[in-house]
Amino acid sequence: MTAVSARKGKRKMKTVTEKLGEIVAEAFEACGYDGKLGAVSISDREDLCQFQCNGAFDGAKLYKKPPFVIAGEVVDILLKNNIFKKAEVAKPGFINLTLSDEYVSKLLSEISEDKYLSVPQTGGGATVVVDYGGPNVAKPLHIGHLRSAIIGESIKRLAKAAGYNAVGDIHLGDWGLQIGLVITELSKRFPREKCFADDFSPGKDSVLTLDVDMLSEVYPLASKKSKEDEEYKAEAQRATFELQNGRAGYVALWKEIMRVSVPDLKKNYDRLNVSFEYWYGESDADKYVGELVDILKEKNLLKQSEGALIVDLEEEGDKSPIAPIIIKKSDNSNLYSTTDLATIIQREKDFSPSGIWYVVDTRQELHFTQVFRCAKKAGLTSAKTEFLGFGTMNGKDGKPYKTREGGVMRLEDLLTTAKNAAKDKLNASAYLSDASEEEKDSVAEKVGIAAIKFGDLINHRSKNYIFDLDKFLSFEGKTGTYILYTVTRINSILKKTETDYDAKPSLFRLYSDSERELALKILLSGERFKTALAERAPNNICDSVYQIASAFSKFYHDNKIIDEKNEEKKNAWLSLCLLTRKMILKHLDLLAIDSVENM
Repeated sequence: MTAVSARKGKRKMKTVTEKLGEIVAEAFEACGYDGKLGAVSISDREDLCQFQCNGAFDGAKLYKKPPFVIAGEVVDILLKNNIFKKAEVAKPGFINLTLSDEYVSKLLSEISEDKYLSVPQTGGGATVVVDYGGPNVAKPLHIGHLRSAIIGESIKRLAKAAGYNAVGDIHLGDWGLQIGLVITELSKRFPREKCFADDFSPGKDSVLTLDVDMLSEVYPLASKKSKEDEEYKAEAQRATFELQNGRAGYVALWKEIMRVSVPDLKKNYDRLNVSFEYWYGESDADKYVGELVDILKEKNLLKQSEGALIVDLEEEGDKSPIAPIIIKKSDNSNLYSTTDLATIIQREKDFSPSGIWYVVDTRQELHFTQVFRCAKKAGLTSAKTEFLGFGTMNGKDGKPYKTREGGVMRLEDLLTTAKNAAKDKLNASAYLSDASEEEKDSVAEKVGIAAIKFGDLINHRSKNYIFDLDKFLSFEGKTGTYILYTVTRINSILKKTETDYDAKPSLFRLYSDSERELALKILLSGERFKTALAERAPNNICDSVYQIASAFSKFYHDNKIIDEKNEEKKNAWLSLCLLTRKMILKHLDLLAIDSVENM
């Protein structure tokens, strides 16, 4: 690679509104006005124009002129530029802009050449840690773990695509009371096992062998007993304390729990196409607890309260009281707050991040408000900490989703249910009629999981939503199924025209309104990517890909692409098909949704 081409490869592509903003700014300046007035936004009246500039209103205040006059002067300049098909003034001073076909074609060509496919490169290589997942070991994943996993994975992928060094950490709950509960219940069942003896010798004495089914039974039972029996709960708390203080038999049993639990967790996350760069947990942060306590002491932040160690968090200007954060309980044991703060120390040492993003249930906002404030007071990190809360997944009754029996469904069961429902849907629609059972299973798995993920992610993460699998599997509307079907439509066109999927689009030329609409949706994806990252909100990606898919559907129905005799027109249509496919696949990748070849 030459030096020139290397520099070209690092060029950051601007969004359409940024490009237009520069052009309009020059027009304002040419008229003697401040170029900052030239900011361009996407039109909120697509029936009138594609883009708009409202700078004339602010200009009217600065220059004591009617906005209509200022806008008229600017439009006169813009009309000399052939990038605009229309540049008009709308009373009382809006500047309405519609791009020329030639300029749109030029922009499409630029996107097709851009290795980032319009994702703005704003990260600059900065490191951000995305904390998502957060399951407790010793029990299987349930549907309550779905949202953190898929929202966090999408946010992480978007950050990576934007040029951040984004690392995902699952933050396992592997060192708290849940482990003490399991140890206590196992000690009741297997009292003769050496790991429960005071004289347990690591490397010499054997450890109780566990499996997933046993743990799946033990934890719920132990949790139930602890709520009904105070003595049992106290035993579990003692076991937790002894584990955290290094009791040899309990540590050995903990390692066995981890050996069994972690592969089971990975299996289910793999089905969701969710992966973590680091599988850290509370246990990894434990070695930093002492350092945390020392820092808080040095800063004179620690106080005694009824035998516990706390940090006061109230500050001048607080609109409502904020309770102190407990660092050590009266028995010297740790809490979630303790390990969360110690984890911040660990992340600062390991990654020196510019940001730490927590994808967590909105109901934990108070906890993290306390953690973040304490971390700031203690100067634990220079990173910007962000709480990215998500709402609940509800049933059709509006309450948190449950099984028919009223229990919390295992995530594995939900995914299998979705797969089976997708297979039934595909069979009933006569799709894949010639495929083998293995192929049908593979496609059904991807379609089912795509339906679940898209049905979740299309909602803003902070909102609750209704889980409706039948709706999510529909081939129409804003569904993952519809998006995947659009890809297979394009694949079919490319196959029948013997066009290589990876072929470079060779010609962009617009012939109809349906093409213009599709082209515009592709051009605007950069804006959507930018918004999605800024808001840490994958629903913008869902909206963008749906708009592209919907526009493609209209383009597909309006034009007989395969049978077109005009080779130039056909080539332009196929180029648009290729770019559309690339853009949809880019969106799906950001959502961590696998595509399918045929449906």
